[in-house]
Amino acid sequence: MLFQPTAAALNHLLIQSGWALQRLVVHAGKTARFTIAPFIFSYTIQDDGTLHVSAADVSVDASCTIPPSLLPRLVVHDETAYAQIESCGDTVLLTEIFYLSRYLHWDAAEDLSRVTGDIAAERIVQYAKSGRQYIQDTALNLSQAFAEYWTEESPLLTKPTHVANFVQQTDKLRDDVARLEQRIKRLSKS
Repeated sequence: MLFQPTAAALNHLLIQSGWALQRLVVHAGKTARFTIAPFIFSYTIQDDGTLHVSAADVSVDASCTIPPSLLPRLVVHDETAYAQIESCGDTVLLTEIFYLSRYLHWDAAEDLSRVTGDIAAERIVQYAKSGRQYIQDTALNLSQAFAEYWTEESPLLTKPTHVANFVQQTDKLRDDVARLEQRIKRLSKS
């Protein structure tokens, strides 16, 4: 039962949202397997919509193989990452799983309010969100500053317009050489 904590965490999210349980009740009794190397998780949907960890050798209705390199992109909801997940089996169940993975979110303030109270929990969550936004903005500004430095001050990177101009000139040179070859062939025949 190594994966029981994952089922408990997922069940907490499902129960906290309410709407997600309603969506999974329709699939009661079905089992889905998730392979994230080197781990394999199998969950069976219970009659109330919650999940139960299943044995690894149980037959499954749907299966998803997720390369570990996709996990960071999935966490930030990169839509192109979802297309790279290998899946097979019950398409309706898979559609539901992907829908839940996109729209099921943890309400941290709700859980924190049990310990700190509603107002403090909301403020803590707001501070955490503003801190995260500050870090994202700082990372973006820093990357833009490095890019500008490496393209303007100490040219380590090439501007896209310069690359496009170089490609255009190379293509023109190739065409000129081809025309010159044709002209030489015609002159050598005469």
